[in-house]
Amino acid sequence: MALALFDLDRTLIDCNSGRLWVAHEWREGKLTVGEAAKGLYWLLLYSLGRHDLDHAFEAAVAKLEGEEEALIRARTETWFAEEVVHRLRPGALAALDAHRERGDTLVIATTSSPYAGGAAARAFGLEHVISSRFEVADGRFTGRVAQSCLGDGKAHAVEAWAAEHGFDLDEASFYTDSVSDRLLLERVGRPVAVHPDRELARLASARGWEIAEWGKSA
Repeated sequence: MALALFDLDRTLIDCNSGRLWVAHEWREGKLTVGEAAKGLYWLLLYSLGRHDLDHAFEAAVAKLEGEEEALIRARTETWFAEEVVHRLRPGALAALDAHRERGDTLVIATTSSPYAGGAAARAFGLEHVISSRFEVADGRFTGRVAQSCLGDGKAHAVEAWAAEHGFDLDEASFYTDSVSDRLLLERVGRPVAVHPDRELARLASARGWEIAEWGKSA
């Protein structure tokens, strides 16, 4: 049994769910205009290849201090069902089905929260989620990051998870759109660039990696 790893944003789905979440939280009055603008700016920098955003990520998580985890999970589930679930790429569905037929273990490996990742896994039929995680004590966020999957952090998290669960990454596939996932792409046996950004397209061509076009949601 092999491991099939899937990035979420712009890979399984045809959009950046982080941008949708920021817009949703602003509409719901959970973010000020300034906070929403700052969040969108950070997301833009990350999409343009800026991977040194740990301090920005930590600052965003710090704002969760004192919030109930259960409420964030419930809000995320509702938001995902209303705004994201229909954005699955047609080619992603075909790839998921192909790996299921082979008996592979399907895992979302995402920079996003475990709540967005978990909603996606349940909606699209994946078995596990590797994601950024936020520290929780007595059901409330402490405002600290428990695990970051930004940039190389995703590769480290996947390596630890695979070792714990007995998977060989040399036999794994990983699908992603972003050059920010370069380290994990280099670590797996079958790296696949899905609708790659400009840097990843160049890298994939130079390294002979598979490049896939999975289309957009209807």
